[in-house]
Amino acid sequence: MRERRPAVLAELTWPEATTALADAVVILPVGAIEAHGPHLPLDTDVVIAVEMARRTAERLSATQPVVLLPPLSYGVSYVGTCFAGTTPAPPTALSQTVSEILVTLLDHGAAAALITNAHLEPAHYAALTEAAERAAGMTQKPVALPDLREARWAARLSDEFQAGMRHAGAYETSLVLAARPESVRQDMLPHLAPVRIDLPAALRAGARTFADAGGDLGYFGDPATATAEEGERLFTVLAQIAVEALEEAEL
Repeated sequence: MRERRPAVLAELTWPEATTALADAVVILPVGAIEAHGPHLPLDTDVVIAVEMARRTAERLSATQPVVLLPPLSYGVSYVGTCFAGTTPAPPTALSQTVSEILVTLLDHGAAAALITNAHLEPAHYAALTEAAERAAGMTQKPVALPDLREARWAARLSDEFQAGMRHAGAYETSLVLAARPESVRQDMLPHLAPVRIDLPAALRAGARTFADAGGDLGYFGDPATATAEEGERLFTVLAQIAVEALEEAEL
């Protein structure tokens, strides 16, 4: 029996897409173009979301058809605009775009949808949550969006993540080392001192940007301790979280 593999929507013709989408789970990776310290690329969140989607698709495809969608690279990323290159999308535009994508594909025969998101800005998650709820309501089909900020998921990631140091520190740097190591400026890592600041708490207290929150170089945590091995472990956990979130949405 030939092994079933996830389909990649952008590589299909429309007749092939008709077949691939039938009763499939469609997975949409969403990230942001945003500063991630002096050592990680602006598309860090895209890299993580795409790899999370790929690994989740491999797990799901053993039992059901899966279609991987092209990633959305721009997110609601105003907190990083104090650094060059950060490019935000308006929340309403992102929400409408995501819901339109999912509704269209669900109407073309997909059975469920999953968003793998790696950008944690509160306004970004709010826009995606609105989109997921709208798509589910319009199609009456499951749409899953695991919120990694929830305590039950965060507890399975890392101590640094749970402590709120979850932007371009050891957590994200390890993930990029596992997914696309050539993009990490590894020569810089030994020179980056830990920034032990709870970023979500700083934002709740009124900080408007990374710099306001104390991240003068655009990172929080300890990127010098990152390893590809930890990134592999984290991706395994992220894929399992995505599978469980989809199962919950399908109940």
